[in-house]
Amino acid sequence: MSVSSRRIHLLAVSTVLIAGFGSFFVHAIAEDGVSDESGLVLPVPAAVANTAAEMKPYAEPLEHTDLTLAMVPIPGGKFIMGSDESEPDRNQDEGAPRDVEISPFWMGKFEVTWDQYDAWREEIDQLRRKLMSIKAGPRDLAVDGVSKPTEEYTDMSFGMGKGDYPAICMTQHAARVFCQWLSAKTGRYYRLPTEAEWEYACRAGTKTAYSFGDDPAELGEYAWFFDNTDEAYQPVGKKKPNPWGLYDMHGNVAEWVLDQYDAGYYSQSGNAVDPLNIPSKLYPRVVRGGGWDDDPEMLRSAVRKGSSNDWKDQDPQIPRSIWYHTDALSVGFRVVRPFKQPSAEERKAKWDKTAPEQKDPED
Repeated sequence: MSVSSRRIHLLAVSTVLIAGFGSFFVHAIAEDGVSDESGLVLPVPAAVANTAAEMKPYAEPLEHTDLTLAMVPIPGGKFIMGSDESEPDRNQDEGAPRDVEISPFWMGKFEVTWDQYDAWREEIDQLRRKLMSIKAGPRDLAVDGVSKPTEEYTDMSFGMGKGDYPAICMTQHAARVFCQWLSAKTGRYYRLPTEAEWEYACRAGTKTAYSFGDDPAELGEYAWFFDNTDEAYQPVGKKKPNPWGLYDMHGNVAEWVLDQYDAGYYSQSGNAVDPLNIPSKLYPRVVRGGGWDDDPEMLRSAVRKGSSNDWKDQDPQIPRSIWYHTDALSVGFRVVRPFKQPSAEERKAKWDKTAPEQKDPED
């Protein structure tokens, strides 16, 4: 079976919107992400860990579909974030290197695929549930309260492929809302990684330019980039993984993280434990890892890139969509789940905090 399995084709079915349940869900997730009396947590035994040492890989089912998200445990630890001045092709915003401590978490083994993304975006899960005459349960009511993107004006894969190919062209807001949907759907808290978590996981204990070493001549074994892609992204998971079992951390698509981009952020004083530069403006925000259209130096572990309003140049809508970056053909994302599930107050104050608020004109 493929990484995200086959796409579900549906003919037609009516939909029902149960408003307000998503807001309730934010406060109803079980604090440990496992115990549950309300039916909001989807039972997955392998997802249960009472200590960080008990964390193990698991597959998160997307209920009512044949899809799963493969999750890999990432141990907590300390690392040096950024690059040394001696690293070839280093950019100024990669320093000064700073000592950072990261708490344990699970991370998506692969970038989120179109099949997985469309289970939310096109409500494939709920359409299939209704076709099978399955009564809506608490988790179904919760996901009905999560926003969905408006219909795109064109095929956002731009003909490069769907299915097991990485989803692209979404805004950071859209990626965040996918995580809200996934949290509601499973009862476990998912979000985008922070910039620090992403680099920590990408490096996987290494201190070299890439997770496999310093020689870009080896990059083709681990990554899709400008030299080997024929001007298009590729299905996820086809190259070698990094030492922690994560695929496509270098290349294929650059990946959204939670942070605001600030070229001088590393030099600023602040918390060195699970740092996050909470967004306070729409642009620029950080993507990591480089994409299929980048040269080797842009796929280094330390490289940072900020988003731009130019990523919406082809969007014909006025006002422009809060869901799509029509010109970000090499930008996608993967999800994380922290081992210690934050409280509703912690989510509001840090992990889910972002400004300005994004409102869909069609709502």
